[in-house]
Amino acid sequence: MNKLTRKTCLFFTVCCLFVLPVFGQAPLNDSTITGIVVDSATGSPLAYITIGLKNDTGIIKAAVTKEDGSFIFSDLKPVSYSLTVMAMGFRKQTLQVNLAAANGHAGLGKISIVRASSTLKEVKVTGEKPIITQQIDGISYDLQADPDSKGSNVLEMMRKVPHISLDADDNILLNGDAGYKILINGKPSSMAERNPKAILRSMPASTIQRIEVITTPSSKYDGEGFAGIINIITNKRPADGYKGTINLNGRAPVGGPGMGGSLSLKSGKWGLSASGAASIYNSPETKTTINRSATGTKKDHLLQNGTQKSNSSNGYIGAEISYEADSLNLVSVQLNINGNKDKDNNKQQSVLTASDGYLQGYDIAGKGETHGDGKDISLNYQLGFKRNKKDLLTFSYRYFTYDSRQHADVSVLDTINYPLSDYKQSNRQSASEQTAQVDYVFTIGKVAVESGVKAIFRKNEGDFQTSIFDHLTGDFNQDTSLGNVLRNRQNILAAYNTYEYGINGWSFKGGVRIEQTTIDADFISNASNVKQNYFNVMPAISIGKKLSKKSMMTLGFRQRIKRPGVNQLNPFIDRSNPNVEHTGNPELSPALLNGVQLGYTYSGKVVIVTGVDYAYFNKLAIPVSFLIPETNVVRTRFENAGSGKGLSGSLNISYPATKRLSLTLNNNFVYIWTKSVSKGANIDNQGFMYTIAGSAGYKFDKGWRVSGNVNVISPKVTFQGTSNSVVTSSFGLTKSLLNDKLSLSAALINPFGKFRNDIRNTFGNDFEQNITRRLYFRAISFNLNYNFGKLRETIRKNKRGIKNDDVSNEDFNQ
Repeated sequence: MNKLTRKTCLFFTVCCLFVLPVFGQAPLNDSTITGIVVDSATGSPLAYITIGLKNDTGIIKAAVTKEDGSFIFSDLKPVSYSLTVMAMGFRKQTLQVNLAAANGHAGLGKISIVRASSTLKEVKVTGEKPIITQQIDGISYDLQADPDSKGSNVLEMMRKVPHISLDADDNILLNGDAGYKILINGKPSSMAERNPKAILRSMPASTIQRIEVITTPSSKYDGEGFAGIINIITNKRPADGYKGTINLNGRAPVGGPGMGGSLSLKSGKWGLSASGAASIYNSPETKTTINRSATGTKKDHLLQNGTQKSNSSNGYIGAEISYEADSLNLVSVQLNINGNKDKDNNKQQSVLTASDGYLQGYDIAGKGETHGDGKDISLNYQLGFKRNKKDLLTFSYRYFTYDSRQHADVSVLDTINYPLSDYKQSNRQSASEQTAQVDYVFTIGKVAVESGVKAIFRKNEGDFQTSIFDHLTGDFNQDTSLGNVLRNRQNILAAYNTYEYGINGWSFKGGVRIEQTTIDADFISNASNVKQNYFNVMPAISIGKKLSKKSMMTLGFRQRIKRPGVNQLNPFIDRSNPNVEHTGNPELSPALLNGVQLGYTYSGKVVIVTGVDYAYFNKLAIPVSFLIPETNVVRTRFENAGSGKGLSGSLNISYPATKRLSLTLNNNFVYIWTKSVSKGANIDNQGFMYTIAGSAGYKFDKGWRVSGNVNVISPKVTFQGTSNSVVTSSFGLTKSLLNDKLSLSAALINPFGKFRNDIRNTFGNDFEQNITRRLYFRAISFNLNYNFGKLRETIRKNKRGIKNDDVSNEDFNQ
């Protein structure tokens, strides 16, 4: 038996020890109270209704009804209780329950509650929904409770979410780190795989219900996502009938028009939820200057001046169809399709000099085009159990694929001592995967248990070619030394167990995940091969303590893994600028991160969310820049060369100062210490980074609202460089009409400056490089949002599904 076979057998043995025993567990025979809360007028089940349970000593338990209106109290003593049903807009109802007389099990059936009414005049019942809620492993931000969501996209709203910040290029950071994973409705999506910033920029915030930030992911999640997981929940709470949102938006001079919407339908046992958006994003011509000095044995200076402009279009559509055969059987299908098209044009003058004069010069004119498309489909079957409706068995399958095709034409003009001719580059990369998963959720007494097994089969492919113009023949000839075909296979087998227990205000959640990964990479052109095989055991622990009715403290430990994605593996060399190259590395290995987080939340009139996080890592895949003196090229290549540690913190304050004025402050900071290796030499860097995002909103009469936002972003520290700071601002005006169904918004963005300079400094042991980009800064935007429909009964959705969050596709700028 070979080594791999022995490891595979060991893996499946551990899986059996992990998972199979728990399938045989039966819930303890404790006393229970069950029921379903319904509207007395319509008979429809009511979700999210608060149920209180009291005995002689007072309230001992509380529960919230599920989406089908059901609730359950378990682990009760066989005595008498008082059960109270409370809901805004309904009369309170109290029932007496004697478990001793009911032999320990009381099924109350349907509990009808009556809507509150007034015979004197129409009464409009309103209430403030909490924007931020704390869980043991993270927080949830309710976009629908934030008025700014009607006139913003999801990317803009990210600035207000605790633990999240945006850097100067609008890249999302979680606790100061770009190593997170994004899920859509708890599942991976091709929309978030390639360029999540572009998709979230085109996604109207009005189509999103909430954003969940999971800072200590439990063992049920795949091991990837260094900093944690961002889960975006779309509007999917429909009932019998229909409900929808339509959004039109635009931005100029950078940006363009966009539209989006969502629709939910329910009829009997069938339900449909869909959302989509499309946008155009144009960037007018701007200038870039590159200054580079070689400081090694060969000393020279490169100066490049150029212009560039681009335009892009993005679109996506997602749908979910569900069929509820009965209260115990639920089938659902999810489908997501997305695509993008990008075009860019650039011109550049390049001059290389030394102390003794002019060495080299050339001009280039380049144009490029990129097409991308992705799709994924998921099938889920959820089985409930009559003995305990909290028990769930779920079978899931997912197929995912995306494809990117890049082409560039570069004309080399007015050359002086420069050997290259015109050239063309093409790069096609694709990724696909199939995933099968089984999850089982059940309770043993007061302990909630989640367990499961999972298999992922991935295929990454790359095909890149370079053709160089031959002046003698007048044709472009392929240069085989600058091309290759990559075939990369990843097979991942995983199993997990998670346990959750609560007592006397304490909450405990812990588990372990085991993963075995095999990688087989082939290079067709040069007949080489890379094989890797590794086994990981990753624990996750979260502890929560409720200090009072309004405050909670959490403590978590996580161990996460970072696997390279096709963007980092693809050895294609991007030579759109002949003196600045970028390439991937097919020999990359995964890296592990360990982190500890301490958090505190206070939820009164003022909501405060704060925390500190400490993490350390080694052999992380990072972009390493080095100078090739013979060709005067700085090449950036991904290497397992990064190690370091970081101490980060966050402070989010939401304060409704008055009934009209609301204030929000979202601060994030991190201090990092990094070590990397370039051309065999060690490079150390460290620094302090922070973001401060403040916003204010004021409501006037007759549906008018004004808002203002200010964001302070510090200089950015990377393994081999820094970038400059920036302060942004925006001021908006919103008008609500038609009983808040229609809203019109307009905003002035960065009114105090038309342009800003984006400055990035990179250094190695033998070079220093400065890139300055002059970018458009000032902009105007508009937003129209319309809500329609009326629904009563909520669509049931699978509570479990596939979450593939273990791949990193960070680019060179993150």
